Amino acid sequence: MDVLSDVLRAVRLTGAIYFDIDASSPWVGESPGTAEIAAAIMPEAEHVISFHAVMSGSCWAALGDDSVSAVRVNAGDVVVFPGGAPNVMSSSPGARGEPNMAMYYRPIDEHLPFAVVHGGGGDERTRFICGYLGCDARPFNPLLAALPAILCARKPADGSSWVTDLFRQALAEGGSGRAGGETVLAKLSELMFVEVIRGYLETLPEDSRGWLSGLRDPHVGEALRLIHARPTEEWTLDRLARDVGLSRTAFASRFSHYVEVSPMQYLARWRLQLAGRLLERPDVSIAQVGAEVGYESEAAFNRAFKKFVGIPPGTWRKGRSALLKAQRLPPVVVQ
Repeated sequence: MDVLSDVLRAVRLTGAIYFDIDASSPWVGESPGTAEIAAAIMPEAEHVISFHAVMSGSCWAALGDDSVSAVRVNAGDVVVFPGGAPNVMSSSPGARGEPNMAMYYRPIDEHLPFAVVHGGGGDERTRFICGYLGCDARPFNPLLAALPAILCARKPADGSSWVTDLFRQALAEGGSGRAGGETVLAKLSELMFVEVIRGYLETLPEDSRGWLSGLRDPHVGEALRLIHARPTEEWTLDRLARDVGLSRTAFASRFSHYVEVSPMQYLARWRLQLAGRLLERPDVSIAQVGAEVGYESEAAFNRAFKKFVGIPPGTWRKGRSALLKAQRLPPVVVQ
């Protein structure tokens, strides 16, 4: 079982490229937090991640609250904001602007990405694309909490093929008018995110904590693989410890150290994530949903769901049904 892939499937990672920007110095582009624009750009997503991929030139990337020093981003690099924080891209560090909220809408009469020419007309030029990734954050998405507010992935130093090269090819193809270009870019953005996460995982310090570090640990990683491969199994702490080759005490301590919750808590939360998806199916009763994710009774499932999510599964189902219905409405177009 590939745990990262399983999580990305379960939280329904989806991508979209919105802007292809040709900027000339001096320039600054300030983006709002994705919570402000999610309903306009990705109404089907519960949480939206923003990213920028530099095709040529270089620039600076920073969080909108200046809580982290600006990062130099060069051609081939990708900067991701997993929490969807407001962010700034600029030709020089420290520059600030105002978000243009009218830019953020889902078109019905033209294709993405929008081509934008921006800046002061100077000789130094930067071309970058801006996109978004949508995913579920609730009931349980262990990946989001494991990522920093800003994440910069560098193009491989050996010059090997990288996702920005694929973006460049897809953009060139899109300019030729071939059908499906928007979908290709969307899928490439999903591939990009996976590559960024894999690269980040490989650079984590040996003593780091968190879900991603747990994936890398041989014992904790094996326990996570077992849980994700068979989430409805009647796992116990003793059985998981035995299957990964540790004593009960050593395993519980090691798992909690890395994942920051106990093995049984993690199992329960992952089952609720799977249950959240099943609750969107009107043909499956709440009792059946509970049984399918490993609960012996509807009452036990109701208690567990309400305790962690904050609302009963029936209320969750109604809310998700209303959201899915809203997603089928025509998008709002800003003139």
